[in-house]
Amino acid sequence: MSSSSRMLIDPMMAAAAASSGCPSTVRIAASVFYKAWQQQQQPAAGAAGLIRHCKSNCSCGDSLHNFLFPKPPRITALVVVSENCLPRSSSSRFSCSSSNSSGSRSLHVSSSSRGGGRSSSSHLQQFNFKDDARKRNSRRLKRCSSSPSAIRCERSLSDQATSFDSEEGVNPREIFHDNNSIAAAAARAKTVVSVAEAVATTASELPIFFVPSPHLGPSVDDLPSEEAKEEEPQAAPAAKEVPANPESSKPTAKPFLQRNSERYVESPSEKEAWALLKDAVVTYCGEPVGTIAARDPSDPFPQNYDQVFLRDFIPSAIAFLIKGEHEIVRNFLVHTLQLQSWEKTVDCYSPGQGLMPASFKVLTVFRDGNEANGTEEILDPDFGEAAIGRVAPVDSGLWWIILLRAYAKCTGDTSLQERVDFQTGIKMILKVCLADGFDMFPTLLVTDGSCMIDRRMGIHGHPLEIQALFYQALRFARDMLVQEDGVAQDLKKLINSRLSALLFHIQEYYWLDLRKLNEIYRYKTEEYSYDAVNKFNIYPDQVSPWLFEWIPNKGGYFIGNLQPAHMDFRFFSLGNLWSICGSLATKTQAEDILELMEAKWDDLIGTMPLKICFPALAEDEWRIITGSDPKNTAWSYHNGGSWPTLMWQFSVACIKMGRLDLAQRAVEVAEKRLSRDRWPEYYDTRSGRFVGKQARLFQTWSIAGFLVAKLLLRHPEAASWLTCDEESNPVISCGLDMNPRRRRKFNPLSNSNLV
Repeated sequence: MSSSSRMLIDPMMAAAAASSGCPSTVRIAASVFYKAWQQQQQPAAGAAGLIRHCKSNCSCGDSLHNFLFPKPPRITALVVVSENCLPRSSSSRFSCSSSNSSGSRSLHVSSSSRGGGRSSSSHLQQFNFKDDARKRNSRRLKRCSSSPSAIRCERSLSDQATSFDSEEGVNPREIFHDNNSIAAAAARAKTVVSVAEAVATTASELPIFFVPSPHLGPSVDDLPSEEAKEEEPQAAPAAKEVPANPESSKPTAKPFLQRNSERYVESPSEKEAWALLKDAVVTYCGEPVGTIAARDPSDPFPQNYDQVFLRDFIPSAIAFLIKGEHEIVRNFLVHTLQLQSWEKTVDCYSPGQGLMPASFKVLTVFRDGNEANGTEEILDPDFGEAAIGRVAPVDSGLWWIILLRAYAKCTGDTSLQERVDFQTGIKMILKVCLADGFDMFPTLLVTDGSCMIDRRMGIHGHPLEIQALFYQALRFARDMLVQEDGVAQDLKKLINSRLSALLFHIQEYYWLDLRKLNEIYRYKTEEYSYDAVNKFNIYPDQVSPWLFEWIPNKGGYFIGNLQPAHMDFRFFSLGNLWSICGSLATKTQAEDILELMEAKWDDLIGTMPLKICFPALAEDEWRIITGSDPKNTAWSYHNGGSWPTLMWQFSVACIKMGRLDLAQRAVEVAEKRLSRDRWPEYYDTRSGRFVGKQARLFQTWSIAGFLVAKLLLRHPEAASWLTCDEESNPVISCGLDMNPRRRRKFNPLSNSNLV
């Protein structure tokens, strides 16, 4: 093929150029520069058309003619049209129409072919399209067994989604791929770059969908001028590589997924995981609103695993955000906010004001309870009233705030969090978390089973996981409060005071390393003084014997819980990892946590990442603390089980601290087994060798956790959505009175007068 010439022309002139061009093949491309692109790349870029005529020796029929566009259109697709693939006729008409409802522009192709006309049936048969005279005037392109590929342009534009009617209906989001069809179309059209559908039947239309991506292609200003192109050496054009992975061709709106010049080929495990994740999507009134907890075909009694859990959906949401599918995350945030408990009650079996549900389920019921009125879909929330043990979901509201901030960081859209209902929802969560109580500590007091560990495991009081989520949610909520009214100002003051006190409390009293352990080992007890060293009256005999041998010389971690006369020395993975993500840990402490995890790799990672806690409770300890829970036996479930979903939190923490090697190593360990073991919920035994005895298979957050970990390794910048930096002078911001050693207390020996 000879090299083609380029002309920068006004879009209105595209049709005129087409009619006077080569009758063999005409390729028309147009770029649209959306607001996002204008803000990031070309502030003043305008839409323009780029037309290229490619000559070939194929025997095409009549030339394309008439105006393609009645007005300057905005088209993001690259269309290749060869008249070999069109019905032979004496008159063909092309028109472009726009649909406001679907946001797409369709290219209608009609023909006035008569009996004497000769159609290019061979081209249509190769694409498995059949002409039906009964549907000449109303039919769209049908999807058959061999579907043509979606369009891909030569300037790395996103693949455009082409909608086809099928027997099941229209799916405008689906992309069809057929490498044989692509090769056949390329051979016929004699083009060396991306080939689109060159198939049209009588009275059919080829939709060209808009993909709202900020990086759809270069502007006209970026294209080389005619003078510059004449000076450049003419290199032979290279054939465009056909995308090997359907998922990588999906149109997305995430900018950095399109920036990579090198094409990433997903592994079979990733492809399977994406298919399973999309199968787990739940719709409400035709819109995606979340993913169910598990889709285990071998489980006839799913209990509440067929519901959408707030904490379980977080890794799914992050995966969708990185992939550019924002709609499901937005819908989830909107609908869960509508389920928030807004009524203040005194009923001990009803949720308190501001509480977010643990889960919800989409139910189909009769409208107004009458079968004659038809059916409707409703969302049925569970605030813990039906949960095992009736545990309250304290972490649901905290995760909701964290996801809301991640959504805004990913999309750049802050309008959602600035809405009045969202501002009200944030304030209600803050009020229930910052409410006054009898507790003397800045940490959040909760019952047992109020977080990911939702069964009796001895974490009642002030568990580390809740404190880490609480700290980060407070910081994110403070940044998202935009209504400068009296309530918002008061809340910000409370947040600032609580953040400083909480930060000092965790860093000072929860931290444990070899030096601190030696100090606890030498504690004196029964100290009554404002300057007591053993402030919580911890008895040295509480220190478990395993800890003396287990803790390394270098490294440390935050203990699991702290209360008067009680320290839980177990290592809880989620609490420590999220302390790194939210900067609850200092930089040195964060580095020490990862140092410890690397040193104790066999104990915390083993053959399947990641231990939910270490070590496991056994024998008398297990019987007393868990109540002889048969599901929480030693090294199973919440009692030392290995949970693949924790990989994504581990990856975020490693990326924040610049230890991608640890994250990559953990993902490689998991990828060897997860697909083969059918994506179980958790693993048993000390090293995680066996699938959990009661683990659900095809657990959604195991699938999503693996995907997020893989995506974060490819796009580590996305971890910033979920992390925050250390605050400057946090202790000074709230004064020094939170430190008991530095408080100014009443001194009976002073000269003050007693009344």
